[in-house]
Amino acid sequence: MTAYKQHPKFYVSVDCIIFGFKDGRLQVLIHQRPYNPGKGELSLIGGFVRTDESVDASAQRILKKFTGLDSVYMQQLATFGEVERDPGERVISIVYYALINIDNYDTQLSDIHHTQWVDVDQLPTLCFDHNDMVQKARRVMSENIKNKPIGSKLLPQYFTLSLLQTLYESILGTSIDKRNFRRAISEKEYIQATGMIDKESSRRGATLYRFK
Repeated sequence: MTAYKQHPKFYVSVDCIIFGFKDGRLQVLIHQRPYNPGKGELSLIGGFVRTDESVDASAQRILKKFTGLDSVYMQQLATFGEVERDPGERVISIVYYALINIDNYDTQLSDIHHTQWVDVDQLPTLCFDHNDMVQKARRVMSENIKNKPIGSKLLPQYFTLSLLQTLYESILGTSIDKRNFRRAISEKEYIQATGMIDKESSRRGATLYRFK
């Protein structure tokens, strides 16, 4: 124990970048920071790791508290540990990004926690280094969506290829040629045509797809 006492102690926090997809745009859940330093400033969702929980358990607890959802898809993104990143104390943040279907989000929690969904391309200035966290998460998502079915966490169970392309474009931050996109999607084994037709959002009736 003597060796441990010779070293300084730091605070460890978890910051969760919660992404959703609505109205054709990638969205991020933010809120007003409830305490100093930076009280009232816009912030990502986060909190401190408790002494009786792992870092993953801390992230799961925070996600449940702010979304009302269990078993949220999350991935550890990075550690942010610049010495002066938090003006209050030396705080090392373990950052996660999470993906949810906004339709499943408990809207009553918005009033409780003063949260709001914002377009990732119109992200306001957030406290500390939170904007950097969001940009890093988007870069990682841009790589993951090319080869992994992460879109299944953001889309409804059944979707058109047009909606799927809009999701890809929103994450990648660029437009995609329709013909090339559909050719690439046809090679994805985890995306499957259902044989059902969308008659609500498509005048001609577009085929509905799903993730296996």
